[in-house]
Amino acid sequence: MKKGSYSSIGKNLALIFLAIVFIGLTVRILPFRLDLTEEKKYSLHPSSIEVLKSLEEPVEVDILLTGKLPGGMRRLQRSIEETVRTFNAYSNQKITFYYEDPLNLPESIREDYIVGLSEYGINPTNLFITEEGGQKSKLIFPGVLVRTEEYETGALLLKGEKGMGPDEILNQSIENLEYELIQAIKKVSIGQEKSVGMTISRGEMNEDDGFGIVEALVDQHEVFKIPLADATKADDLDPFDVIIVPGPKEAYSEKEIYFLDQYLMRGGNLIFLIDAMEYDLAEAGGEGTIAMPRDHGLDQLLFRYGIRVNKDLIQDLDFGYHPVIAGNFGNQEQIIPLPWPFYIAAGRMAKHPITKGLDQVMFRFVSSLDTVKADGVKKTPLIFGSDLGRKINSPVRIAFEDMSREPNLDEFGSRNLPLLYLLEGEFISLFKNRFLPDGVEKSSFLENSNGGRVLVAGTGLLFKSQKSFVDGNPLPLGDDPFNNTQYANRQLLQNAVNYLLEPEGIMATRTKILQIRPLNKIKVREEKTKWQIVNILVPVFFFVILGLIWTKFRKRKYGN
Repeated sequence: MKKGSYSSIGKNLALIFLAIVFIGLTVRILPFRLDLTEEKKYSLHPSSIEVLKSLEEPVEVDILLTGKLPGGMRRLQRSIEETVRTFNAYSNQKITFYYEDPLNLPESIREDYIVGLSEYGINPTNLFITEEGGQKSKLIFPGVLVRTEEYETGALLLKGEKGMGPDEILNQSIENLEYELIQAIKKVSIGQEKSVGMTISRGEMNEDDGFGIVEALVDQHEVFKIPLADATKADDLDPFDVIIVPGPKEAYSEKEIYFLDQYLMRGGNLIFLIDAMEYDLAEAGGEGTIAMPRDHGLDQLLFRYGIRVNKDLIQDLDFGYHPVIAGNFGNQEQIIPLPWPFYIAAGRMAKHPITKGLDQVMFRFVSSLDTVKADGVKKTPLIFGSDLGRKINSPVRIAFEDMSREPNLDEFGSRNLPLLYLLEGEFISLFKNRFLPDGVEKSSFLENSNGGRVLVAGTGLLFKSQKSFVDGNPLPLGDDPFNNTQYANRQLLQNAVNYLLEPEGIMATRTKILQIRPLNKIKVREEKTKWQIVNILVPVFFFVILGLIWTKFRKRKYGN
């Protein structure tokens, strides 16, 4: 080879080296990211970026989904790692991740560690893996632990709606990864942000009835009880970002209704949990009791906002269970759970940030909802009954003895009855063009809303805890002590409050959709050999031909 040829090759190598150095320095000084995926899989919502930019200390993430996993779970595992890496790229502080298998911890701490995970809602899932022609079971923990130097929390990442197949559950879980992870990071780094109030002036709650609401929200928000009857002016409710009206048993006064109305007009957010029917479940034994309409005083207010809670009760054959005494064994009462169509295990969710990906939600003694005309108000049904539901108009018989009878399917012909509604838009005050209540400040009256949202359910029990059989203490929302079942009422409350506070905040990340692109199994079977040849032999053949052409070119150039 001639001397000039060596010189030319050296110059080319030097230029390539300088170009690489230049590109590396440019990316380091002016970092950028390009997401070329169709669904913008590696892009973050602006609200997530805002949380990451505001971090003041490093964050550690323990990924608990480890070990030998089948294809779908490996996809979820990789997606968790990719999401954490993406977070780190945008974060103001270092976000590191580690893999931790709870089952491989020393025996002395393993049990306490797994119990601690269950307190964060991360329970093991039994996974069946096909190996060597047989099936083996494997316990996995599909979640993460997120911690700073001072705080720690956990998040379960494998979630889906009832009726979904495994692929759909995995895909939806991956869609919600950004929300679940950023929510956990926000919880340990920012702490309590907003104030949530619960009215207690009209028999809404006994002493322990608010436990479930407080337990579900206290990690992120400050929760207070509001004696609405003691309010003297509309401004008294301004400190609260969300107010929950949890099943009043007595009628609100006109002044109390005015204060709630003006709270919404000032941009507040309301959750109405309305018991439209009055009943005494203690009298449901024997011949039973009768549920009659209840006067809570809120009908006109809700009608003005665009919704009506009907004086009826819904039954559904997608039901829960209620405990009844079936007799005595010695001196012990025998309590057994029996199907109870007044308890609805609702699993049909709207594709909305509040309800997307929720498991079943338990509605007990719920009334039907109808929308009415309200200009400027958008009405979104969020949760529905099954294909086998019915409405029973007032008066409604409630008797435990009905549990022993086979339901007549012909009577259950109502499909997809809406159980929960979200109202958004420009609300008009109930008191527009009306006399204001005595004793209120007329100068501060607002006729139209300045933002604000309303959530309405036809039951006051939606966010009320049940009690433990063992010690009588209230349980977290959604815990069913009769059937050892966990419903999603707790997560529904958290999602609802977070959405009402910031509809365009991190809740908006739950709208991300990733398209499932499954392989055509018939084509895979029929064309397997062809594509194996294409993927293995064609690249080899291509590089062999390229090598021969290159060799011939060099011989021609340097042959003399």
